[in-house]
Parts: sequence; structure tokens; C-alpha cells
Amino acid sequence: MADSRQFCTFFLNNLYFGVEVLKVQEVIRYQQMTRVPLAPTMIEGLINLRGQIVTAIDLRRRLGMAARTDGELPTNVVVRTEDGAVSLLVDEIGDVLEVDETTFERPPETLTGVARDLVLGVYKLKDRLMLHLDTERAVNLHPIEAQAA
Repeated sequence: MADSRQFCTFFLNNLYFGVEVLKVQEVIRYQQMTRVPLAPTMIEGLINLRGQIVTAIDLRRRLGMAARTDGELPTNVVVRTEDGAVSLLVDEIGDVLEVDETTFERPPETLTGVARDLVLGVYKLKDRLMLHLDTERAVNLHPIEAQAA
């Protein structure tokens, strides 16, 4: 594919998301976390990744979705950001996917709330839509309105 991009894909509440492969440091199974007192509810805790302390953000809470059921353990997608590594907690990891840039479209009007601000657009795939997640905005826990000011 001439104009294509690679994405690390994952599922979140039956939605199919992708983040650019170049922003992903690694994907690891669920890790025990240390809770952070007085932290925003979307911060699940801190994990020790071979001596590096990494903040784990629950993407379900970040996007205003229902919580996971008890016993359902998330997977860590560790992404590189301007401020260092951050773990995004997702339901299930997908594949690395190469998509053609011509299949990209703006976010659909049906996408509302915080998700609308965190999704850059969608890629129309053969059998589903892949939501392109903006990792920098997803890990920035300050209100969107404050960023614009």
C-alpha cells in the first residue's frame, strides 16, 4: 500500500480501536497495580515495568464507558507520550493492522461525549470501523476546555 499506516488494535466495550504502532512501546498482560490516593478515577494505579514506574489509565473510565465486570482483567498497551510511558488498560488486544489512508474519515456524528474529543477519525475496514485514538489526548487528564484556554 502506497499511503498506509500501521496500527496496534484493541477492543474496548465491543468497539474496535487503533493506535499508531510507532507510539506503542509494548503490550503486556495485566499487572498488579499500586493505587494512588486522591487520583482521578480513570487512573487505575501505577505499575512497575522493569524498574520504570508507569501510570495505568483505564480507557473505559476515560471514555465514560461502563466498568468491566468483576474477574475481567484488562490488558496493558504501553504507549510512548511526550511525558514518558503510560499504560492504557484495554479489554482485549487485536492485531497489528496496515490500513490504507484513503479509508480514513472524520469521526461519525454518532460519536459523542469525551470519545468525540479523543478519536481522530475512523478507518473503514472490510467488516468494521476502526476508531483512531489520539494517545496524547487520551493520557492528558486535564479537561478539554482547559486545554483550549
